[in-house]
Amino acid sequence: EYLQYQTSDGFWVRAGRNNRQNDRLTLKESRNYDLWLHAHNMPGSHVVIVSDGKEITPTAIEEAANIAALHSKGREMGKTPVDYTLIRNVKKHPCGKPGMVNYVDYQTIYITPDEKLENFLKK
Repeated sequence: EYLQYQTSDGFWVRAGRNNRQNDRLTLKESRNYDLWLHAHNMPGSHVVIVSDGKEITPTAIEEAANIAALHSKGREMGKTPVDYTLIRNVKKHPCGKPGMVNYVDYQTIYITPDEKLENFLKK
């Protein structure tokens, strides 16, 4: 089962716990307008904000980026770069390994991982 969260402004957020969950979450169970987040250039969870047809808020992006940073190799780095883009910009990597993807048209946010915030958002 994915890790489940709800942002302070009401968006559902899911995070994969391993490569297979990341693969399923990103490539099979998310919709084109959901937002995908992942720590930049390092192993970590795929995190998805479920848009439900609504415009995703900066608050939701920041809180979900915190989850992506905490569940990555960047956890101990202090400020961790987290990339985000719409699911439709994420494709399976040609190598075919579970959890490996390529993505385009992304933005990067820098987050200092905060466990208290994660615990507050956990569902």
